[in-house]
Amino acid sequence: MTKVVLIKFLIISMGILLWGCTPAPKGGEDSAESSSLVVFLVRHAEKVDQSRDPDLSEEGYARAQALAKALADAGLERVFSSDYIRTRETARPVADLYGLEIEEYDPSDLYDLADALRAKGGRHLVVGHSNTTPALVEILGGEAGPAIVEETEYDRLYILTIGKEGVETVLLRYGKPCSSLPSRIKASSLLVPQTSASALKASHTLGLSG
Repeated sequence: MTKVVLIKFLIISMGILLWGCTPAPKGGEDSAESSSLVVFLVRHAEKVDQSRDPDLSEEGYARAQALAKALADAGLERVFSSDYIRTRETARPVADLYGLEIEEYDPSDLYDLADALRAKGGRHLVVGHSNTTPALVEILGGEAGPAIVEETEYDRLYILTIGKEGVETVLLRYGKPCSSLPSRIKASSLLVPQTSASALKASHTLGLSG
């Protein structure tokens, strides 16, 4: 092999090796992973009374602080709340912690919110109500579990991870435990919530339970 041919062979070989090390272009596996969606969903914390738009009680404000502590390392990018005092005040400590504005959504149009979350990707908190929270979980493809006990249950925290492989649902508890609830809920015992996504889609309206 002549010297010139040998040099050309080495150049071509180096080019092949460098091409094999080139990072994948946008739209490949890395891009798909970066656009995956993680949604944290909670009902508002304890309220001071049963009026239409009550403030949080002292216990509720303590729970809102507990939520901020629980999500301190969650890497949230946006915080959503319905336009009610009890939901905004539940979301506020988390939003303040991350330096984010609380974005309002219409709880009677959860499909629009679900579409917006899917389109955005990233990590988000949604604060809702005893009926809208399980309904949104189901709309996003998750397992809502049994209906939230309106009078006593304020500690349910859903984590939905939505990616190309499907939707993974994790149900946790945060803050002061609700004594009327079992300490463990098995995935095999999950039931369809009272306010189902199919019923919501049919009616296009959803009255708030609490």
